[in-house]
Amino acid sequence: MKEDEASEEEEAVVALTARSELELDIEPVESLSQLKEKVHGLSKAKLEELLLTLMDECDAMDAKNCMLKDVCSDLKKDVRMLKHANEILKRERLKLDEKTPLCEDLDMLKGTLSMREKVLNTNLSKLESESLQLKQRIESLVCENNQLIEKLHEAKSDLTKNRRWNSSSEALNWLNTHHT
Repeated sequence: MKEDEASEEEEAVVALTARSELELDIEPVESLSQLKEKVHGLSKAKLEELLLTLMDECDAMDAKNCMLKDVCSDLKKDVRMLKHANEILKRERLKLDEKTPLCEDLDMLKGTLSMREKVLNTNLSKLESESLQLKQRIESLVCENNQLIEKLHEAKSDLTKNRRWNSSSEALNWLNTHHT
């Protein structure tokens, strides 16, 4: 239990250190105790500002996550549509291959079939290429989505830790003002 709290505190140190370096122009923090000292020195308004910033980032990540889910859904629909078109082209090709020409000019039919087969193969290659590109794009978006979800969880964790820290700071402040 204490190890979990220690690792959570270390994660909070890393997250708040990065944030404080960017937003507060404070020197880097090496340990949780240094961070506690620096945060203790911050005003309530600055702490509230940091908390609101974290909440805004959390909302922004939620919105981006939803958008990425919509994009993934659209891409999956496109992939299904391309696979369906690919199957239709394959069936048409099979039908053309199965037909036996009864025409006198067999050479002309062979040329026509050869030309159609080339067109179908070209279209099939394009569809397969597009399908591969869409698959890669989906994988990229899923990876990005997972990273955003992980950042969201980190932000929520940071927010929870900041709320606990604020509550404990307020309690210590009350104790200091009422028992001195």
